[in-house]
Amino acid sequence: MRAAIFERQGIDNLNVKEDVQQPTITDHDVLIKLKTAGVNPIDYSTVSNIPGIKPLPHIPGVEVAGIIEKVGNHVTDLKEGDKVVVYNVIFDGTCDMCLNGYEMLCRNAGILGVNTNGGFADYISASEKNVFKIPDNVQWDVAASLATTTKTPYHALREASLKLNEFLVIFGASGNTGMMATQFGKKMGAKVIAVSKDNWIKTDFGADYIISDYGKVVEQVKDITKGKMADVVLNSLGANTWENSFSCVGLNGRWVTFGGLTGAEVKLNVQSLYSKQIKLIGSNGSTRKEFNEVIDMSKELKVRVWKRFKLEDAKEALQALFAKERDGRILLDINNGI
Repeated sequence: MRAAIFERQGIDNLNVKEDVQQPTITDHDVLIKLKTAGVNPIDYSTVSNIPGIKPLPHIPGVEVAGIIEKVGNHVTDLKEGDKVVVYNVIFDGTCDMCLNGYEMLCRNAGILGVNTNGGFADYISASEKNVFKIPDNVQWDVAASLATTTKTPYHALREASLKLNEFLVIFGASGNTGMMATQFGKKMGAKVIAVSKDNWIKTDFGADYIISDYGKVVEQVKDITKGKMADVVLNSLGANTWENSFSCVGLNGRWVTFGGLTGAEVKLNVQSLYSKQIKLIGSNGSTRKEFNEVIDMSKELKVRVWKRFKLEDAKEALQALFAKERDGRILLDINNGI
């Protein structure tokens, strides 16, 4: 089969080969012919510098969707021809976290495409417990965005207990997860304030307000909320936007994150934290239950796609993640139309 694969890390070492061995399946696995894969910053880091990558040689790709081509002897709930997505957390199912429904916090957790071979290939094998059917009328663009881009902000907003009529400020609102967070914020009944230079996050995705001047975010949030400030602030961008995002949180508000793209080290004013009774919340992936809820909503979701690449151009697709002109998702079309 074809696969984008590297023997040692470094973006220049990623090559597409046509003679890679097709994965085998056990009695509890399924073999999936992949249609579309999302191109995620995790994939770039996997190829470039994340420690502990296995196996080597390695196939990256954390967000995948396709059609089941073969099922193991003991697989009961899936069949050949099913349209599916893969829950990309590797979990043991036996530790205390798993038994309490927090698979993403498994004591022995891993990530598909990082700690196992991923989806930049014609085929992937996955355990039945990680594979979920999706409605036939869900577009492949959305399907390939469910595993990380969609479930991650959904879990974060649930962890922050976002409520009806609350003000939600989203930093990086036109990014992969931001456009999904905007949609979920509206579904939860919040008033969404998008921090972005892209007006389409308002016109196409329903944000109530948009702030495009990053230097005036706090001032404009204060104006919009009539001095109340935000009930929930979602900031997955990291250190560069920390001070502004924290300053946007109002009394008894919640600040939540699942990323540190621009850096992880920040300086915290503890007095502001306790005097305003702010909750700082870290959020990691999602549970399988929440993933199933996201799939149930998938027919109502949409993504903005900037560029599509063929599998043969996987290296260029990863490099395009950092293009200044990027304006939406990047996808790999692998076996679409086949």
